[in-house]
Amino acid sequence: MTASTTPAPVKTVLLTGFDPFNGATINPSWEAARALDGWSGPGFTVSARQLPCEFGRATDVLRDAVAEVKPHVVIAVGQAGGRSEISLERVAINIDDASIRDNAGAQPVDTPIVADGPPAYFSTLPLKAIVKALRLRGFPASVSQTAGTYVCNHVFYGLMHHAAGQPLKAGFIHVPFLPEQAADRPERPPSMALRDIVDALRIAVEVAVVMETDTREVGGATH
Repeated sequence: MTASTTPAPVKTVLLTGFDPFNGATINPSWEAARALDGWSGPGFTVSARQLPCEFGRATDVLRDAVAEVKPHVVIAVGQAGGRSEISLERVAINIDDASIRDNAGAQPVDTPIVADGPPAYFSTLPLKAIVKALRLRGFPASVSQTAGTYVCNHVFYGLMHHAAGQPLKAGFIHVPFLPEQAADRPERPPSMALRDIVDALRIAVEVAVVMETDTREVGGATH
């Protein structure tokens, strides 16, 4: 008699992106995330959800999505206009300090995200392993030391606060403008084609699923 084997459980990856904000009509974070909704790889499947670009409500929607999807990995994605690389965020800080209003008209200044929360949380994604994999495939990528103080950092901190103490790998990735967004701006900021952002997120998901510990190599910054 041949002994039967139980297949390994399929891991679920929750991928989130934001709706457009500050008068924009498109947000590359959501366009890329939704392009991967339902995508499956070896031992995992992806579920994408859109978050409102609103302080408070964004984290509420994210927590509801985590409760619904019950993911093993959560990667929140946001737009970082002006950056030229895929930015793997290392740290979320416990402060809202908005330079512009969110989509609900809120503009918190010097306000803790969680009143009794720790000053910061670190990503639990294998950041340097993802950066290395992206660079090997020709994508510009780096570890970022700041996620800003707008809704992206708000969601990143809220995600890590919610994930604390749980066996959940989680973190945040910033992506550049799309070419059509950059073309509308007089300063012509850096941009990246949507297909490249999607492919970069594919790699990030694949590495995040299989890597339990990060690689140890140079990836810091001098400023």
